[in-house]
Amino acid sequence: MPDAILEIRSLHKSFGALKATDAVSLSLRKGEIHALIGPNGAGKSTLIKQISGEIRPDQGQILFAGREITAMDTAARARLGLARSFQVSSVLPEFTVLQNVMLALTGASGRVMRFWRPALQDRALTLSAREHLQTAGLAGREALPAAILSHGERRKLEIAMALAMQPKAFLLDEPMAGMGPEGAKQLTHLLNRLRHQAPILLVEHDMDAVFALADRISVLVYGRIIATGSVAEIRANPEVRRSYLGEEA
Repeated sequence: MPDAILEIRSLHKSFGALKATDAVSLSLRKGEIHALIGPNGAGKSTLIKQISGEIRPDQGQILFAGREITAMDTAARARLGLARSFQVSSVLPEFTVLQNVMLALTGASGRVMRFWRPALQDRALTLSAREHLQTAGLAGREALPAAILSHGERRKLEIAMALAMQPKAFLLDEPMAGMGPEGAKQLTHLLNRLRHQAPILLVEHDMDAVFALADRISVLVYGRIIATGSVAEIRANPEVRRSYLGEEA
C-alpha cells in the first residue's frame, strides 16, 4: 500500500491454546487516525505490544516506513520514528515538565544519558522542548514538577515527549483513560492537530472520541479483526453492533 506508513500483515500470536492475535492485517496511512476498538480481552494491548516491539509475533510481518521491523526491538523501532504512549503515564514525576521533554530530546539525539545535566543547559534543546510543549498545549507549565500535573496534563506531557522523538507515526494506547469530559475534549482537539505531523494508530474505549477523530476504525474481537471501515460503515455494521456496540442489528 503506497501511502501506508505502517502495515501489519497476517499477524499471529498465541499464548498456549489462546489465540491473542489471529491473522490480523491492518494499515496506517499518512495523515490519518486509524482507531482500533474492541471489548476488554479482545487482544488490543497484545497487538500494540507486537507493533511496538515489546513482544514478538509467532507469524506475520510488520512494515514501517518502507522497512520490515518484525525482528527489531523497541528501541530500534523508536529510532525509526515509531512513537508510543502507554495506558499508564510514563513521565518522570521528580523532574519538571520542561526537563521531561529535554530528557526525551537527549535520548532522541543519541546522547549518553549520564550527560543529561550538561544537556539541560543547551539553549537549542531548551527551545525545541518549549516548542513541543506549546504544540501539546502545555505552554506556561514548563517549570512545574511533573508530579503535580493533572491527569490530562500528564497525557499532554507524554505526547510532547513523543514529539521529541520526531515521530513518523504515533501508537496511542487509551490516551483518554481516566479523563473527565473536559479533559477528553481537549485531548481530542490535540490529537486532531497531531495527525498532520504524524498519523496515529489509536486504541481507545471512549467512543465519542473515536467517532470524532477516526478516519478508519478496525474492530478487534477475540484476536481477530471483524471489520474495518469509516465511522459510518462501522456504525452500520450489524456484526460490530452485536459484538461490541451492544446494539441489536
